[in-house]
Amino acid sequence: MSQKRLFILDTNVLMHDPTALFRFQEHAVYLPMVVLEELDAAKKGMSEVSRNVRQVSRFLDELITQHGDIEDGLPLPITESGQQKQGRVFFQTTALPISELPETLPGNKPDNSLLSTAIALQKEDAQRKVTIVSKDINLRIKAHALRIHAEDYTNDKVLDDADLLYSGKQALPADFWDSHGKEMGAWKEEGRTFYKVTGPLVKDWYPNEYIFSDTEDQFEAIIRDCNAEQATIELARDFRHAKHGVWGINARNREQNFAFNLLMDPEVDFVTLLGPAGTGKTLLALAAGLAQTLDQQRYREIIVTRVTIPVGEDIGFLPGTEEEKMTPWMGAFVDNLEVLNPTPSGGEWARAATTDLLHNRIKIRSLNFMRGRTFLNRYIILDEAQNLTSKQMKTLITRAGPGSKLICLGNLAQIDTPYLTETTSGLTYVVDRFKSWAHGGHITLQRGERSRLADFASQVL
Repeated sequence: MSQKRLFILDTNVLMHDPTALFRFQEHAVYLPMVVLEELDAAKKGMSEVSRNVRQVSRFLDELITQHGDIEDGLPLPITESGQQKQGRVFFQTTALPISELPETLPGNKPDNSLLSTAIALQKEDAQRKVTIVSKDINLRIKAHALRIHAEDYTNDKVLDDADLLYSGKQALPADFWDSHGKEMGAWKEEGRTFYKVTGPLVKDWYPNEYIFSDTEDQFEAIIRDCNAEQATIELARDFRHAKHGVWGINARNREQNFAFNLLMDPEVDFVTLLGPAGTGKTLLALAAGLAQTLDQQRYREIIVTRVTIPVGEDIGFLPGTEEEKMTPWMGAFVDNLEVLNPTPSGGEWARAATTDLLHNRIKIRSLNFMRGRTFLNRYIILDEAQNLTSKQMKTLITRAGPGSKLICLGNLAQIDTPYLTETTSGLTYVVDRFKSWAHGGHITLQRGERSRLADFASQVL
């Protein structure tokens, strides 16, 4: 092994990203026998992890078929422009000497076997830097305790810090109109007011971004088109006004108002709403869906789905149809439907009739059966999207057919999926990748509107 750096991959890295083999440029990648055993044990099943494992096996089989001899390592394809040297993947082909681990770390456990392998490989060539790459925090802690270099797998990291994530809004400086209004043009089109502005701030704007000023005029606008020199902005519609309610709901703050502007805009096909509990993500998305499905008849029906990860102990097998199995996970939507469907003047009979109508137009679906489907003219709400990987997000977003709109809701502070963080979540990934698309929009909600109790609890607890 002539490479100066040798990366030992843990099984969870390959389960998380099957293409991790090709992400180490010209350096060597080492796969211990225990990793191959764990991959073999996880290959059966229909879960995303099992699919990833099978993809890894296909990659390895293809490399072996092409190059044959594994003693000197299998050359990996060059994946980045400018990369001069090829990396290589090595397999454990011989039994390594048992390294001295503390008595409290018996070598028969996979993690401890990985640590023993790292020590043996480091002793084999003291000039080479051996690194364990793992998504398992506890393994990395044990490695550091044994003076073994260990790192997290960061290739899937979207941002260095979640605070750098695109928020979807930007406050205008006090001198904005002085510096950007010299060659301004204004016009009206179909009842909407547009402005064309030029200036230094324009190059940092994104399509469908929300700009506002805190001055007395309370200027709020949406960027419709922008380039390095000029931008076209449109005055935002005020959904806080009683006349502009959406299914009986009005925006209570600036971020909610812009969320309604995105949700009610037929030109915006993809909307992401981030925010802590109680900011109104589900209520806004559902109200906009009902208004456009039942009143405007823009969509045929509403599809609601979410990731089924329990907060506490799993309650086990659930009988019934797909919709009945998903019902326990859809408590948030049922609660919001009660807010959106108060008892009408006709009493309980009229309420029951309205409820039946809503249930006929709102379909609850499981994520497990999304692969291969195509949704035409549907309003799709994906809740708890922070628990999905970037690959899963791609699978779901590509289900949207012509005339459909997809809404992703999530709170990056409540990630329940192992090995996902705020910077590697699929929701973070799509917010960052869609920010420059003319038919996508994003807003981060900040102010809780559920109740004064919930708002205070989210601040102090």
